[in-house]
Amino acid sequence: MAAVAVPLALAAATAVLKAGHWKLYADRHRIHLTPVARRSCPDCRGTGGWWTGGPFPEMEACGCWAERPELCIRLLPLPAPADEPPF
Repeated sequence: MAAVAVPLALAAATAVLKAGHWKLYADRHRIHLTPVARRSCPDCRGTGGWWTGGPFPEMEACGCWAERPELCIRLLPLPAPADEPPF
């Protein structure tokens, strides 16, 4: 029963992340969710922003992803850097 539940849960989590426009990164220290631009956004059409005019053009981020916070869940503490060499 558990062998069936795990792939089903992974498929459901993948569908939820795609529908909510999130990108998932996970390792043993953290789970990190970052927002991505929506393809259906009428302002940027999925590119994430646009270039402003002028002599020094800059990229202006679209609100469909830039105004959403990143989420980070710590799992294990990061190892402390060594102050001295081991030998």
